[in-house]
Amino acid sequence: MVALAAAFLYALASVLQQWEAERQPANQALRPSLLARLATRPRWIAGLGFDVGGYVLQWLALSWGSLVVVQPLLVVGVLFALPIKALATPYRMHGWDWIGCILTTAGLVVFLWISQPTTGQTNVGRLTWALLLGATIVVTAVLILAGRHSTPRWKAMAYGTAGGIIYGVCAALTKSCAHLLSLGIANLFSSWQPYVLAVGGVAGMILAQSAFQAGPLDASLPTLSATDPVISVVIGVIAFNEAVRSGLLPTTLEVVSFSIIVVGIFMLAHTEAVKTAQSDHSKSLALPQEPQEAV
Repeated sequence: MVALAAAFLYALASVLQQWEAERQPANQALRPSLLARLATRPRWIAGLGFDVGGYVLQWLALSWGSLVVVQPLLVVGVLFALPIKALATPYRMHGWDWIGCILTTAGLVVFLWISQPTTGQTNVGRLTWALLLGATIVVTAVLILAGRHSTPRWKAMAYGTAGGIIYGVCAALTKSCAHLLSLGIANLFSSWQPYVLAVGGVAGMILAQSAFQAGPLDASLPTLSATDPVISVVIGVIAFNEAVRSGLLPTTLEVVSFSIIVVGIFMLAHTEAVKTAQSDHSKSLALPQEPQEAV
């Protein structure tokens, strides 16, 4: 329930933040100044507040449960985002929306039922962390370089994927920090994890907002939403030893059900709500803009 509450707050945050991020100039992508510009927008600030609330609940969920359970449950935020969009705009949900919702929900239920993940361990070795963080830096850098010289759609996909990877790693760091805090606040702040988590959180936010701003929402939203839980599940199984059921049939069903979740997310990203948002964004960019001071 805590993870579902976090997903709801994250959904509120994404609707508000996408509204503002997609209206920022293209030359602000991947710059800290993008956050500075967004920080002057009331909707984005409200979204940030919901983000903070969602993160607090995510922290609690990860301190009690496993990455393999909590992070896929956060995918439900995509399902919450559509009704919120429908309430905030003249848009109304249609058949494509409901099919995407059903596929995502069904895939999630089957995955959690079949996998039956355990809580695993709370301590991860330094070598494992070094390999994990090193791989994250390399893959993220490749995606950023590829995105910088691509079309707007591919740029949004590359940045969204990179942001999802970092958010997945940040979820693992959050779980580690929750364990350290349970041993005492001094133990937490004498460790390296919270500081790397802070840097990763800012980097992930810059990439996510750059993805929203770089291209169409149907390119950035699904890659960001799908990559995070996939990376989290992989880290949970490999680094935290959160065992899932294995064997030909269970593993096949787990892969198929998770694939259904991803398909549902991509379907939801191509709904009329997203197309309407993209159309409104294109019209706003076509209108004369008042000069703005550089940040």
